[in-house]
Amino acid sequence: MERTMIQHLPETKKQKVLLKGWIYKIKNFSNFSFVDLRDKTGLVQLVIDSKKMKELKLEMAIEVTGKLEKNGKAPKGMEIHVESIHIIGQVYYELLPFSINQSKVQASLEKELDYRYISLRRPDRRAVFNVQEEVVEAFRGYLKGRGFSEIHTPKIIASGTEGGSEMFTVNYFDTRAFLAQSPQFYKQMMVGAGFESVFEIGHAYRAEPHSTYRHLNEYVSLDIEMGFIDDENELMDLEEDFINYLFRHLNQTCTDELKLLKVELKEVNQIPRIPLKEAQEILDNEYGKNSPMGNLDAEGEILFSQYVKEKYNNDFVFLTKYPVSKRPMYAMPDNEPEGTTKSFDLIYKGLEITTGGLRIHDYERLKENIIRFGANSEDFSFYLDSFKYGMPPHGGFAIGLERITMKLLDLENIRQSTLLPRDIRRIEP
Repeated sequence: MERTMIQHLPETKKQKVLLKGWIYKIKNFSNFSFVDLRDKTGLVQLVIDSKKMKELKLEMAIEVTGKLEKNGKAPKGMEIHVESIHIIGQVYYELLPFSINQSKVQASLEKELDYRYISLRRPDRRAVFNVQEEVVEAFRGYLKGRGFSEIHTPKIIASGTEGGSEMFTVNYFDTRAFLAQSPQFYKQMMVGAGFESVFEIGHAYRAEPHSTYRHLNEYVSLDIEMGFIDDENELMDLEEDFINYLFRHLNQTCTDELKLLKVELKEVNQIPRIPLKEAQEILDNEYGKNSPMGNLDAEGEILFSQYVKEKYNNDFVFLTKYPVSKRPMYAMPDNEPEGTTKSFDLIYKGLEITTGGLRIHDYERLKENIIRFGANSEDFSFYLDSFKYGMPPHGGFAIGLERITMKLLDLENIRQSTLLPRDIRRIEP
């Protein structure tokens, strides 16, 4: 008999079905038991004769055959009256690390992460990653539909992208190499190579000694780079359109998950675009909040998002015109006002999820800027030389996958939206 997935039970015409999954809950009565069976698609109630319950324990993997019966009192209005049952995945524990079938997990986040393979068996924990999967699907589908090419760039590199010391080093035969902070150099090179518009979904690494609710040392970056553009507004237009596309996509594909997680995604109004300096002045005037030079700190992002929500009824805001000193050497300078760049961050519910902007595309100008930043241009010759051969105006941005998932689902900690987190204290499991 062919297996039936639980989500397909409502439309099946079979009277007898074969199901496979894990035992999620057991409720014993004198002559029979209710057992909730869980597979990757959902839960269903089994009705099992008490004589067949002797060896069954929570989280055993089993297969059952039985009759599909309508029952208005059962979850989803149906249940399976089990005729045969076989244990196909034995268990070897005395107690589970924590209960996974109660309304709340009675365990700390750290313990959940220690036993990730257990916590992910909870439907609400799995739902987070079902949504995250669809974020990636939407990103790919949106860009492919607009003529972008998907690329895959190296993660072992010879020199830093962003500069600074926040890089993981690796032994690469007889040479010191680094784990990539981003695919920045390579995606620019591919624009010039003739792809014109590219995107990548890949891991990035930051050796930052942070231990906060919003930082990871390994994360997934959703990167784009597009050529033949006039200014950074085209990039913000693209991302704003993608956000609305994403919300529509999730509302269509993740109805059950959003309901389970109690999340409502509404159409996004036009996202305000506010220069950083103006945002800092608003924070000072409205909240008495002093901002660090050329940036907003975590508290500033939260406060300014509150201001934007109240004034514009929007959870998003683009902060623009970051100073040259706070942007990488390839950022395009802006003269209005002097000392700024044609760059932006996208803040979502108080958290930066995107950094982007226009890039310097002229060889001589880029070389001068590399030197101005105190770097040796020869160390970047593999990158710089690609600008000698007619590099078009271009720019791009990167979205942190775990960050956008965290904010979409109103999670408290970024590690809740990370399958297997890597941070300053965690390198296992």
